[in-house]
Amino acid sequence: MANQLDAAAPPDPPRKKDRTHWLYIGVIVAVVAGVVVGLLAPEVGKSVGVLGTMFVNLIKMMIAPVIFCTIVLGIGSVRKAATVGKVGGLAFVYFLVMSTFALAIGLVVGNILHPGSGLQLSESAAAKGAQYAETAHESGGLLDFVQGIIPETMFSALTAGSVLQALFIALLVGFALQGMGSAGEPALRAIASLQKLVFKVLVMILWLAPIGAFGAIANVVGQTGWTAVTQLLGLMLGFYITCILFVFGVLGVLLRVVAGVSIFKLVRYLAREYLLIVSTSSSESALPRLIAKMEHLGVERTTVGVVVPTGYSFNLDGTAIYLTMASLFIAGALGDPLSLGEQIGLLVFMIVASKGAAGVTGAGLATLAGGLQAHRPDLLDGVGLIVGIDRFMSEARALTNFSGNAVATLLVGSWTHTVDKDRVDAVLRGDDPFDELTMVDDDHGRVDEEPTGKRVPEPA
Repeated sequence: MANQLDAAAPPDPPRKKDRTHWLYIGVIVAVVAGVVVGLLAPEVGKSVGVLGTMFVNLIKMMIAPVIFCTIVLGIGSVRKAATVGKVGGLAFVYFLVMSTFALAIGLVVGNILHPGSGLQLSESAAAKGAQYAETAHESGGLLDFVQGIIPETMFSALTAGSVLQALFIALLVGFALQGMGSAGEPALRAIASLQKLVFKVLVMILWLAPIGAFGAIANVVGQTGWTAVTQLLGLMLGFYITCILFVFGVLGVLLRVVAGVSIFKLVRYLAREYLLIVSTSSSESALPRLIAKMEHLGVERTTVGVVVPTGYSFNLDGTAIYLTMASLFIAGALGDPLSLGEQIGLLVFMIVASKGAAGVTGAGLATLAGGLQAHRPDLLDGVGLIVGIDRFMSEARALTNFSGNAVATLLVGSWTHTVDKDRVDAVLRGDDPFDELTMVDDDHGRVDEEPTGKRVPEPA
């Protein structure tokens, strides 16, 4: 009978092959080719700079829909988190404080390192920079600025190219859906579907990243020679070091003081997830496994179910560091550094706009472009400088975001007394290893619980 049932069962659909590694290889080849062309044929390198500009324009095209969808859905997730009371409130406050702290760290490190200051590429962006600057400053005054935030129509905010208008409408729609309660669920589902479409288009555009990277790098190297290469490598190295210090320093100290857990043991426990993130350059690929492992670690299901998904939209420490350091690099490379007031304004904008930028490779690039367009449109062309190394920096972003959410789950669990500390110690010692065979979609390997929340021992 079993054989008959097996024969009657439909075959499993073929799994799609992950081809993102080809994009990774393509970007590497393009960067190397761009450096070679820029060094051997500088004039040719300068002439293909338009390829980088065209790629930046494609990214710019996606800014408004990315920000609209992520902000609306992010506020929707807060509404859901708020239904569980104390856990959701603590998680949201922690995410807001930590993201702001990460943005500030990026600004501090950027001002210490002064990335891009040796390039002085103001000539390369002169034409478009002047155009953007003229547009940005043609209506001076605070009242004119505030008036410009209000779009002509609700939908024109998504087509006019104004990031602040798109952000304003996204906040209005998000809070309106929040106030509608369950009646707003259909609209939220529709926007979630729209977000999938937007990110699908963004992924399609990212397949052109090697072409954009080749044009941008060849153009920069053609103008500055080896200086561009060393400056880009310096930015990458500084960003990686900052992320490492943030995870093992800031997050590690917090985790030890609040939860009494070693960050090194937690990283070892999540080693397979880190490998998965490195191979995909996206922290979202490890989302189901993080939920499963944090439940197995001893955090109650309700806490995990609130903190982890909400953190994937609101707790983006790695992305925050990247956004501020990359902005300072672009400003320095174009010979027009950001003033202190502009840096603070950019920080405030990024606190809001960065929400939801995790999960999909390239969303951080769109958010970076959005922040520059809102505050310094004359620097927007400089995003092309980052294209060539953005893929290499995305791993550090994703790993830092993932680490931040794992730590946040244990911290919120400790504050709300919804974590079994004895079990945490036992699991991290290796006494109760995670069973990979129980990783299924419905229970994520979670053992059954009584209504009291206490774990029921598995049968012998």
